[in-house]
Amino acid sequence: MKVAVISDIHANLQALEAVLEEVDRDRHDEIWCLGDAVGYGANPNEVVEILSERCSLLLIGNHDLAALDEIEITNFSVNAAEAALWTRKNLTPRTVEILRSIEGARATREAIGLSHASPRDPIWEYVIDTGVAEENIEFQPERVGMIGHSHIALFFTRPDEMSRISAAQAPAGTDLNLARGEWLVNPGSVGQPRDGDPRAAWLSLDTESMKVGFRRTEYPVEIAAEAIREAALPPTLAERLFAGT
Repeated sequence: MKVAVISDIHANLQALEAVLEEVDRDRHDEIWCLGDAVGYGANPNEVVEILSERCSLLLIGNHDLAALDEIEITNFSVNAAEAALWTRKNLTPRTVEILRSIEGARATREAIGLSHASPRDPIWEYVIDTGVAEENIEFQPERVGMIGHSHIALFFTRPDEMSRISAAQAPAGTDLNLARGEWLVNPGSVGQPRDGDPRAAWLSLDTESMKVGFRRTEYPVEIAAEAIREAALPPTLAERLFAGT
């Protein structure tokens, strides 16, 4: 089965639509979304509706829970907190219903562990260094895990129990074979990349061969940024889209 794995759309309608066009063009069988449909961007209702229609798996993320007022936002940055409050006020009843129907922040499909943040803390923990990655690889029951949350396309791997964890960022065109060893793989962010590449990030997975390819998709950043400005969200949220930071 050919699966598109996406994460951290953050209400960026233009980025999501561009990615889905490429997903359809390449004939993927399913779409798995690792959470954070909303937050930061200006089109939460449209994004959630599309994801509910297109994804065979949809996880909840911390920004989704914040929009539902189900977690505290005291540890959010100032801009993230302001965006969360804006999102709460602008969600339609239909969007709230969809978000509340999501079962959780972690799931397993095709023997692959899927978490919004990390296997041991699916809501909050950032996996961006080898120490945290090793602890999570040891924690997760699955040999391969996929995670979001950090907005960075990257991977961690341990070939065998005697080896150390290695890690690398994964620019567009990076191909991996996950058939052996232990892995944590992050597809990056569709709606707000933070690895220096402003293009929407996602990955393509073949569940039979366990090969993955990291993808980047161009989208009209100017339109997404203008929507943020028109919504009177923090201007920084629009500006950072152009730099991928």
